[in-house]
Parts: sequence; structure tokens; C-alpha cells
Amino acid sequence: MKENFLRPPHGFAEYAADALRVIGVLGVLAAAIWSTPTDAGILALALPALMIPRMLGLRAGADFIVGATVLVAAASNVFDLYRAVPGWDLVVHFACTGVIAAAGYVLLARAGVVPAQDAEWFRTRTAIVIVPALGLAVSALWEMIEWAGRTFVTTEILVTYQDTIGDMAVGGLGAVVAGVVVAFVRLERADAVADSVRSRHIAA
Repeated sequence: MKENFLRPPHGFAEYAADALRVIGVLGVLAAAIWSTPTDAGILALALPALMIPRMLGLRAGADFIVGATVLVAAASNVFDLYRAVPGWDLVVHFACTGVIAAAGYVLLARAGVVPAQDAEWFRTRTAIVIVPALGLAVSALWEMIEWAGRTFVTTEILVTYQDTIGDMAVGGLGAVVAGVVVAFVRLERADAVADSVRSRHIAA
């Protein structure tokens, strides 16, 4: 994964995905200087999701989609779009949970927990089951973070029973769609897959 992270970008889409990572880092710094610690913390939570796709060697399009979705989700908090735009919260939960669950599957595959998309024992039903489960787990974790933020940081964070259940349900639906995508669309670059296989053979 280190090799993927340090690999120079090739093509417009890879440069665009890297630009999103730069925007994410600059956003945290800008919020820390000119906004509130809460805003800076929210944007900082997005940074791992921006960096991991590059470490995994996701294809440029998938990398960009993950980064853009996560940045929009974080920025929507900072600019209070969840309160200002009706239904926006559900749209973002659907999309963001889906892309994170899909990237999470690739991460687990790299760790040898689930079969990689190119493995002989990979089955479409595996992704269709595992990815939604990951999405629901991510949704539950996010709702816990929101609860902790409201309880210990600021009461400006909206946390209600109906909001929590609705967010998790919509996020789960997004993860179901992501599971279908993982089942039929390869997310990793071919050279990243080859490097991963070679590294596993060397380690063995």
C-alpha cells in the first residue's frame, strides 16, 4: 500500500483525485484557523477516507468518486446544508455509506479477510452480502460519533431516534447498491492488484 500511496499520478482523473486530497488537508487547516474546532474536527474525520483509496490503488474513477463524496459529506456539515436543504442528509448518507463500504471491502480483501475481486474463489454473492454489512456497521459507528459529539462537544449536532434510524436505513440501501457494484465492477487498478499479489508471495 505504501507503493500505491507514493506512486505519481497518471492522467487527469488521478490528478483530480489527488487534488481532492489536497483540498481536504487545506480545508482542515483553514477551519482550524478561521472557523471552529468542531468544523476542523469534522473535516479531519474525512481525511482517512480521502487517503485510503490511494493506498489501496483504486482505479482513478473510483478514487475520485470516494473522495468527492466524502468531501461533500464533510463540507455539508460545515456549511450547515443538512439543516438548510430538506432531504440532503439522506442523499449524503446513501452515497457516502455506499462508497465507504465499497472501499472497505477492498481494504478487507487486501488484509486477506475476504476474497479479492480477482480471486478464483470470489463470488458475486460474497460482495452483495459483505458490503451491505460493512455499510450498516459504518452507519452505526457514525451515529455513535454523532451522539458523542452532541453529548460531549456541542448540542448543535442533531441527534434524534428517528434521524438515527432513517440515516442508517438509507445508508444501508446505499451499501446494497455498492455491493452490486463491487460484485460486477473491478475497483482496483490492474497494476495495484499485481503488486499486492507479489507482496503476499514475498511475505509468504
